[in-house]
Amino acid sequence: MDRRHFLRAGILATGASAAIPSAVFASGARRPGTAVAGESPYGPLSDTPDENGLLLPAGFTSRIVAVGGDPVGDTDYNWHPFPDGAATFDDGEGGYYYVCNSEVFEFMAPASGGVSAIHFGPNGEILDAYRILEGSNSNCAGGPTPWGTWLSGEENFAGTGRIWECDPTGAKEAVAHTAMGLWAHEAAAVDPENKTVYMTEDNGEGRFYRYTPTAYPDLSAGVLEACIVDANGGVTWGVVSDPSGATMPTRDQVPGATIFPGNEGCWYHEGKVYFTSKGDHSVHEIDIVAQKYTLVWKGDPDGLGTEGAVLSHVDNITVDAGSGDLIVAEDGGNMELCIVTPEGAVAPFVRVVAEGHGLSEMTGPVFSPNRDRLYFSSQRGPSTRELSDIIPGFAALDAIGANGRQAGVTFEISGPFRGVVVPEVVTTEAPTVVAAPTTTLAKVAPTDAPDEESDGGGSGTGLVIGAGVVAAAAIGGAIAFRKRRMQGPGESANG
Repeated sequence: MDRRHFLRAGILATGASAAIPSAVFASGARRPGTAVAGESPYGPLSDTPDENGLLLPAGFTSRIVAVGGDPVGDTDYNWHPFPDGAATFDDGEGGYYYVCNSEVFEFMAPASGGVSAIHFGPNGEILDAYRILEGSNSNCAGGPTPWGTWLSGEENFAGTGRIWECDPTGAKEAVAHTAMGLWAHEAAAVDPENKTVYMTEDNGEGRFYRYTPTAYPDLSAGVLEACIVDANGGVTWGVVSDPSGATMPTRDQVPGATIFPGNEGCWYHEGKVYFTSKGDHSVHEIDIVAQKYTLVWKGDPDGLGTEGAVLSHVDNITVDAGSGDLIVAEDGGNMELCIVTPEGAVAPFVRVVAEGHGLSEMTGPVFSPNRDRLYFSSQRGPSTRELSDIIPGFAALDAIGANGRQAGVTFEISGPFRGVVVPEVVTTEAPTVVAAPTTTLAKVAPTDAPDEESDGGGSGTGLVIGAGVVAAAAIGGAIAFRKRRMQGPGESANG
């Protein structure tokens, strides 16, 4: 849901006591220079919306994958309302799982949030859809793990929000990890090199957290810390002694911890963690090895929501692992996904202009494992059914559009993404079988052996070698197939 109304009051009350130092803001840059509004590597958006009401660059197409309250594809599973944070996971057989949160808050309808999944085939065909987390609430953002699970964050403003670890296949029951802290959770990003998890907090005085599991990848126990950025961009971490927040909110337990107002999306990529804060329209980066903070982008509050404005109300974020491009969603603004290139250009990539999306927000951008498809949702896009029919006991919120037929729409974009996985072409030369010279064979053959047997011996040798190669290839292929089958669904998860 749109939380700008909540955040503005919180930000005004915050002051600048623990905000990011102004010197760091002034020197912020993404390699190799300050990120500025520029040209997209995919060119400008079309002037004409496609059949689904999207403005896209040339060469890209879209389809609607799911609508809140309606069956997904040919399945009998109705897609959840208010789709939000998402991720994809390789299924080991050429297809993949797409998981997506349902941000139904407790005050809207008790325990009606959770997480759903769609199983796609190799060509993007919908194979199945189902629930992987029940009985949760306020499921906003999250993040994939390298071992193939989905971390779903509860954005519960009562201070009881949890991180749930979910199985994309639905075979295993979801588990809540309270040691990772209780607050209004947003996103989570796993650093597999240093075996830590980074997390954001959606609050006007939100902090940025690091969690170090005691026995990685088991997340049930560990040490929680809050980020401290000094005037020169140096990063240190202070221990949160009570992750439950029972004695004091976690954000108040570390003196000097930096405030990132309205912390939202978070994603790990090649030794860096990227995250957003909507309260100040900023995109941030921490170089994990150097422990150095950089401000990637700070939006112009005077241009928010106006025609031509670029990247405001920043929300969920993902990284195209092949190109290094950041893809950032807007909560409001111009209803865009924007791209931030490694060269420092910021530009729109897609804009939703169809009727019925005016009070919505862009959520959950994520690439398929092969990075040839990009998924996202308009969280409160138009639906065919009334929310009161989809969510029993639903309490409408007229002011933010969470009423009537506004259950959300999930889209897929296909096209020439520059980070697409290019299959490795392995060329192997066929074994060359050279028959031994007749003169050589004649030296070892009996003197009364006919010359034809020499030729036959050469041919026989060739057939034996050929059969051996065929057998080895067949065995190798079988082993490779078994290995693919044995891989977990997320062993090549995005990130």
